[in-house]
Amino acid sequence: MLSNHRFDTKNTKTHCIDDIQSTMLESTTMKNNTLAFATSALSVGSLGAYIHWVNQVPMLTEEEEQSLATRLQKFNDLEAARKLVLSHLRFVVKIARSYSGYGLQQADLIQEGNIGLMKAVKRFDPSVGVRLVSFAVHWVRAEMHEFIIRNWRIVKIATTKAQRKLFFNLRKAAKKRDWFSNDEVAVVAEELKVSHQDVRQMEMRMHHYDQSLEFSGDHDDEDTQAWRAPVNYLEDKSATPENALISSDFENQQVTQLHHAIATLDERSQIIIQERWLNEDKSTLEALSKQFNISIERVRQLEKNAMKKMQDVIAS
Repeated sequence: MLSNHRFDTKNTKTHCIDDIQSTMLESTTMKNNTLAFATSALSVGSLGAYIHWVNQVPMLTEEEEQSLATRLQKFNDLEAARKLVLSHLRFVVKIARSYSGYGLQQADLIQEGNIGLMKAVKRFDPSVGVRLVSFAVHWVRAEMHEFIIRNWRIVKIATTKAQRKLFFNLRKAAKKRDWFSNDEVAVVAEELKVSHQDVRQMEMRMHHYDQSLEFSGDHDDEDTQAWRAPVNYLEDKSATPENALISSDFENQQVTQLHHAIATLDERSQIIIQERWLNEDKSTLEALSKQFNISIERVRQLEKNAMKKMQDVIAS
């Protein structure tokens, strides 16, 4: 009886291990089938369908993520990289929704975020001990920030790192108030380590909007709205045919006088003026001193005397 009991226990343990392995295999097969089905449905044609699709892609466990990242890092396994990217697309969609108030298309933000996700997957080191989503969020936001700054206005609103910080921080605060008080400006400047003037300047940039030079024709009363287009009142009064002719004649006269003044100089002085002032590639005093085999100071004196003689000729 004792031996049979021991035998039955051993069989029971064996069956349990087999069941566990079978369950794990079925789970892995199910995930792979789900991923394959989701991938086959990639061409969906609308943002809503895309979001629904990425939410169907199964999430990875920590062990699966570590295994795939190790395969990518050691063997450059592109299939592992694909699975890592696909399983985190839903997080890109979630981050993109937090930037919906900038007037840009969600599809464009998601696309830029996906680029950041792929960069993060390429640089992810599984030995550090953090999850990929924690590492990738910074890359995803960085790509979205760059896209927003590049497309929020026709003229780029922020170019330096400090201006970028100001833009996104002031944007959040601007939802609560129109303009900041001096005390609030001081607080923001202290937190972001920028000057008060930088805060005020960014605040002014954010309150300005792009405006079409011509009438867009979107209003019902076109006759009333058309005259308000900037093209009708931003007129350059100085740009008349008469003024253009006067300016052209004056420039031609100056050129003639300059050539006449240069002609009064000796050959060496003419070369010095030509090389120092009129050529696109200006010569140095040292180069001219070697050319004429004289000192640098002598070249400077000749240049000064030639300029003085030319001024006298033009003035007379």
